[in-house]
This record gives sequence, C-alpha cells and structure tokens, in this order.
Amino acid sequence: MTKEIEIVCSPELHEDQTELTRLTADALRIPAKRINGIKILKRSIDARGRKVVYRMQVRAFIEEPVQTEHYTAEYPNVKDAKPIIIVGAGPAGLFAALQCIELGFKPVVLERGKDVKQRRRDLANINKEGIVNPESNYCFGEGGAGTYSDGKLYTRSTKRGDVNAVLKTFVAHGATEDILVDARPHIGTNKLPHIITAMRDNVRNAGGDVLFDTKVTEFIVEFGQIKGVKTSAGETIKSDAVILATGHSARDVFEMLHRQNILIEAKPFALGVRIEHPQYIIDKAQYHCDVRGEYLPPSYYSLVEQVDGRGVFSFCMCPGGIIAPCSTEPGEIVVNGWSPSKRNNPYANSGTVVQINFEDVPGDDADPFKLLNFQKQVEQAAFAAGGGSLVAPGQRMVDFVEGRLSADLPKNSYLPGTKSVELINVLPHKVQDRLRKALPVFGKKMKGYYTNEAILVGVESRTSSPVKVPRDKETLQHPQVKGLYPCGEGAGYAGGIISAAIDGINCAVAAAKLIA
Repeated sequence: MTKEIEIVCSPELHEDQTELTRLTADALRIPAKRINGIKILKRSIDARGRKVVYRMQVRAFIEEPVQTEHYTAEYPNVKDAKPIIIVGAGPAGLFAALQCIELGFKPVVLERGKDVKQRRRDLANINKEGIVNPESNYCFGEGGAGTYSDGKLYTRSTKRGDVNAVLKTFVAHGATEDILVDARPHIGTNKLPHIITAMRDNVRNAGGDVLFDTKVTEFIVEFGQIKGVKTSAGETIKSDAVILATGHSARDVFEMLHRQNILIEAKPFALGVRIEHPQYIIDKAQYHCDVRGEYLPPSYYSLVEQVDGRGVFSFCMCPGGIIAPCSTEPGEIVVNGWSPSKRNNPYANSGTVVQINFEDVPGDDADPFKLLNFQKQVEQAAFAAGGGSLVAPGQRMVDFVEGRLSADLPKNSYLPGTKSVELINVLPHKVQDRLRKALPVFGKKMKGYYTNEAILVGVESRTSSPVKVPRDKETLQHPQVKGLYPCGEGAGYAGGIISAAIDGINCAVAAAKLIA
C-alpha cells in the first residue's frame, strides 16, 4: 500500500531520510517500522513565517517494496529514415531531434555555432578581451543560450506539453533527480554542457546528424512547399520538413525570411536592466535572518508592479549568480545572468524590465523590423556609454532613482567591467521613468532591496524575440510555406528552456505527421 501526504521539516533535516520517514509516519499515524521507504514527489521552501521550513509532498511505501524509477535514454536507429531538418541546436532544436528519433525519423540538426567545448574559447574572449564572435557566443552554439544561461527549469507552460517528460529527459542525460521534485528546478551552467553533449551524442548514436559551423542562408521553397535549405558553405540539404529553432537573437535569419518574402511580424518585447545585489541582502530579506543558515540555498525573489499602466517585473532571477555579456555582434551591449549548480557566488542578479509595445516606437507598425531596430539602437547606445570592449554602463540603484551620477560603482560580477554613467542616456524614457517609480516600491515589498549597494547594469534587452514568425495554430506550419515549422523563442512561441523544449517536441510531432 502507498499513501501520499505533505510533511514539514526544518532545513537541517530536509535530506535526513530517517527523520523524514519518522515525520511521514507521524503524519499518517502509523509506526515508522511499517514504512519501508518514502519518495519525495515535490519539495519547496516556505519562508512566509518566522521560521523557514521545507514543505514536501511524499509517497510512503507501507509494508511493500519501495518502487524506484530508472531514467534511461534509449533510442531506435534512424540512420536510413526520412530526414527532418532542424535549424538550431538550442533546447527547442535538441528536443525536436530526440522526438524525431522516437517517432522514427532522422533529425539533421544544423547549428551555426560551435560545440560546447570549442565554444568556451569564444566565451573567454568575450569576458577577458571584449571580443564578440558573431557565430559563437553566449547565444549561438551547441545548446543555444540555455547552455550558458543558468539552466533554470521553472515554467508556467504546463498546458503546452508534458513538463515532467522534459525533466526526465534531462535526468536521463545526466541531470540530478532533484529537478523532478524541486519547486524551482535548476541544473547550473557548470553542469549543462555535459548534459547537452550527452544529448548530442545520443542523436548521433541513433543515426541522426548534428552539424556545427553550418549556417543556413536560404530556404528552398517550391510552389509554397519547403524542399530543404542551403548553407553558407554552398551545400544543399533536402527535406520536406524544416523546423526553424534559431533562438531570439538570430537577426540574420529574420532578414533571410524577409528577403525571401516569407512573412514575419514585429512583436512586443521587454527591455530594462540587470540588477545585482550582494546575495546576503536578498537572503536577509527573504529568510528573515542576519545570516543564511548552511542548510538553506541562496534565496531568490520575484517582483512585479504596475506603473503607469505597464508592468515592471523581475525576470530570470539568478541567486548566487553572475552577470554575463550576451552580445551577438560587435558594437552592442546585452547582459543576462546565470548561476552555477551550487549558486555559490556572492551576488544575486535579476533582469528588471518593462514591456515595449508598438506605440512606444515611432514608425510603421507593419514594418517587421520596427521593434528589432529599436532594440538594436538601445544596445548600441549602451555600448557607446560603456566606452567599448563590452564595458557595460552601470549606476547605483538609489542614484538612478534620484537622478545623479554614481561617484563609484560597487564590486559586481560582470567580468568585462562596468562604467559609472547616468542610465538616462541609455534607457528609453518610458522604461527609465517606470523603473524609477517601481524600484522604491519593490523596496517596500522586500526589505533591503532598495539600496545603493545594488547596481543597475544595462541593458537587459533579449528577454524575448522582437520578431514573430507566424504559424498555423493547428498544423504549426508557416501560413505561406508548407513544411516550415517556426519553433521556440526565436519564432515567438517560448520563453525559457522548458517551454522551448516542449515547443520543439510539438513541432517534431507535427513535422512527422506531414511527411509520414
């Protein structure tokens, strides 16, 4: 017999199986000796009261053997099967590839960037020298932006597909089983490359192709039907189904689609700054303590406030994290955040952004590049303000709100360096005005948040794609090109690793139906 029940324990006991079994027995009002073992189904930290506790949903195995689940990655051989082209090896592309194999089709994954090992050298050049390789950076390369952008797996996209199936796939490729139970699952940038490599190896071992340094420069379309792609090397690769999963920063792909008269549309996106605090400030506020206990992880936060009819909200919060330079072209500043698996850096950072709508930008709303060009202008202004070499413009929080140049900047995690500027010269007026109003309010919601120990680093501008590639809701195909499946964040249908993976799976299923 099994029974499921919620138990509550102190942080120091949350991994003590003997104590958790005793708590489970007490909650069930049975002797502990009747329980052969427990399985944690869900686990979260509850810091609402004066004492921080763990809440767990557990399954007790009462007088019966404990059932364990094994997560394996076994795939059929599809070497000689019909091919499906997948453009991009980010979360959407890799999960689409694995799904193609499960359905009996051969994925041909084309990635403009390098594999994870070779990619590290280009990231080192970005951080140490301020040099951006447009084909290999924090956004382009094996695993996409997700590989070196933290590995947060929290999502609200539960209606789009099976979130747990995605998590189990990660576990089968090397992630810990903790991600199956934690309320906010996280892998960590240090562990993700090994997992991504294992996924790529399984695609190849099953007979699929994964080609790096392979940039798609043209879609082959005949009478409204996709027939394949051409690459920058002059190669033609043929298939009647192409999944376009290139991520939110592949601007040249949008230009290619427009050049070929394949419909794309401008799409609202969010823009702002990345805000970094010393982690102890966030811990003190969230855990109601002077010093975080050793059994508690670095704390996170989520903040939102309506200002002048528009939401100002935190985004992609990284406890114990690092601010990363995520530019994809020279002459622009783009920042993002990530954390290692232990989240043991002394800083906490989060994007804090405001929605940019059509009415905020002058020009023709029918221009598909209207908001993308605006995004570019802000990123280029940030680069100019920093003075080059990817030095980012920064300002202390209270100084920003009160409109004065910071005399100096606090130590921070952004490796290329920061320069004290007035962000009024970088951020659009409607963004800076709303941020100025929201930040003191955030300080009232979370004690200690509003402080000059925090730094605002500009700009956080790649929260989502400013361009949408339309598709039919039922078939997931582009309305003008049969067999073309716009997919993931770059097409406007996802907002994170999990939602991108789910969309990749859904597009693979749709493509398989078409060419079966």
